[in-house]
Amino acid sequence: MHPVLRTVLQRFALGVLTLFIVSIIIFASVQMLPGDFAEAVLGQAATTETVAAFRRELGLDQPPVIRYLDWIGALAQGDLGTSFSGRAASGVDRSREVADLVGPRLLNTLFLAGMTALIAVPLALFLGITAALKRDSLYDKAVSTTTLTTISFPEFFVAYILILLLGALWPVFPSLADVSPGMPLWDRVYTTALPALTLTLVIVAHMMRMTRAAIINLLASPYIEMARLKGEPPRRVILRHALPNAWAPIAAVIAFNLAYLVVGVVVVEVVFVYPGIGQLMVDAVSARDIPVVQACALIFAATYILLNLVADIIGIVTNPRLLHPK
Repeated sequence: MHPVLRTVLQRFALGVLTLFIVSIIIFASVQMLPGDFAEAVLGQAATTETVAAFRRELGLDQPPVIRYLDWIGALAQGDLGTSFSGRAASGVDRSREVADLVGPRLLNTLFLAGMTALIAVPLALFLGITAALKRDSLYDKAVSTTTLTTISFPEFFVAYILILLLGALWPVFPSLADVSPGMPLWDRVYTTALPALTLTLVIVAHMMRMTRAAIINLLASPYIEMARLKGEPPRRVILRHALPNAWAPIAAVIAFNLAYLVVGVVVVEVVFVYPGIGQLMVDAVSARDIPVVQACALIFAATYILLNLVADIIGIVTNPRLLHPK
């Protein structure tokens, strides 16, 4: 078997094992959430017998191990379960499948993440490469200072500043990112401009500084010195010699930030009332909707693991020496 393929399969198996362990942590954490769905729905006036019957109907009376095995077995068959929302003690069941709830919200989050990535990734690479080329210059210091400043602010602070400036004082974009399924593409882009700009300002600094550090580190290598002694121009030295060997750390930080765009957008979605999967998870936690919370958390974990696996593969393909660290 080819060494690259063997390494990829090993990383994939490790990712599946990690996801299995994470699923146990997610299930155990959800069980420790305060409150009880049955008691929240029935109210304080409900009798103990009524609460017990309602819990039995939802399957909450089963031991945790049995509930976990049922949940993981259904997941293996592609079934995310049924939401508790819409259940009532009267016997009327208006609940929906978790997949029907998560699907549209996940697409909204992926749209926002993709829109942000299209802006942030090229911008970060451009700023990182140019800052490395002009190391210690006024341009390098200005870019580094600006990125450090944006890193220092939490997401919600950046979001509220943008809402104040571009939504209130100068109403260029809408303050609330309320998108609907049938919205035209341009209207959707316009509506999600402020959340995308917020995420761009947050993540571009990390990617830019990692790109700059990777390029500067490689510029001290002997083969870079040889290329310079041959009289090659600085741009060719960067693009032809330094950048290909810097893809491994750059791909890792890009994958980490892309994972953040899906996993860490909860705060931004809540601030802008954006109907994404982060907002859905917050609502599900408030409603104690256990199946939805577990599904959202597992999707977050799977996204993070998958993108890190992609980063590892990119690093190995672009630099096969990583297969032989010794």
